[in-house]
Amino acid sequence: MLLALAIFMLMLLANHPAVIERYYSRGFYVFLGWVFHPVLNLFPFSLGDVLYTAVVIYLLYALVRLIKLLFKKQFKIAGKLFLGCVIGVQVGVLAFYLFWGMNYFRPSAAQRLNLRDTAFTTADLKAVTRLLIDSANATRARVTPADMAQGNSAIYQTAVNAVSSLSKDSIDFRAFHPGIKPSMLTPLLNYIGTSGYYNPFTSEAQINYQMPVFNRPFVACHEMSHQMGYGAEDEADFAGFIVAVRSKDRLLRYSAYHLAVQEFMHSLGRRDTLAFKELKKTISKDVHQDYVTEHEYWLTYENKLSAISSIFYDGFLKANNQPQGLETYNRMVLLVMAWSRKHWVH
Repeated sequence: MLLALAIFMLMLLANHPAVIERYYSRGFYVFLGWVFHPVLNLFPFSLGDVLYTAVVIYLLYALVRLIKLLFKKQFKIAGKLFLGCVIGVQVGVLAFYLFWGMNYFRPSAAQRLNLRDTAFTTADLKAVTRLLIDSANATRARVTPADMAQGNSAIYQTAVNAVSSLSKDSIDFRAFHPGIKPSMLTPLLNYIGTSGYYNPFTSEAQINYQMPVFNRPFVACHEMSHQMGYGAEDEADFAGFIVAVRSKDRLLRYSAYHLAVQEFMHSLGRRDTLAFKELKKTISKDVHQDYVTEHEYWLTYENKLSAISSIFYDGFLKANNQPQGLETYNRMVLLVMAWSRKHWVH
């Protein structure tokens, strides 16, 4: 009951984003970042993967034992076991929000970065999409076979350097000993259609190390954006994009534009199919082939498990201040459009 009360009181703060921003996101969470990140970065493997695996194994064990106890009519012992699991879940929920989850309820990135003017016309969208396609074509042309053949360690270090570089220049992109790790659960991530994830309990950013090489640099930046305190997925996409395009690394810059073109073309296709078809023709053969490669990779692992996981994750996002669910990822377009007005000359 005390744990339930603590969770309830914590959720009351969700309606006060200014308080969360001042005392949690720019206070308590910063302290956690400076303490946890450098310590956990010492481990070459993901402690979060180990934690999740151990929890799943225990829950399966507890379920089997609970069923056996009920069949044996040992209701008192079964009740204690069930109550223990409930308390464990409550502790997990409380730890989730205390260690990172309250960042979901801070003021939006649009407010914090003064990008509140998110209204744009179809003509505006088409113009920026064309600019992004040109950038994707140009950066892809500069990518060498050696860039595509580099190992994961080099890709991760480049992303960490890019995050650290921007962190020095901007308090809004402040990172606390950023780091990225290959997930030991990558085979499972493939089957649930996940390119990476952030573990809020261990402050670790994990990446699917098997997906196409041109996807990995941006995903690394996206996951480390969660480490910065960007909770919503569209905001982490946007922060990762800004980090990547300000880098001088060829593959990292292309990885960001590759993702941005995908998101913008998706939005443009919803508004103007003729403009979509017109701009699709301007995508270079190499960029187009990369989209084909990416699609074929995920198609290889497509199954009912990925559909089920999408439903659960959609519900999780909606429960954490992202009412659009999985569509939240596509809202990156709104932030980039507002950012382009301030920083790009059309």
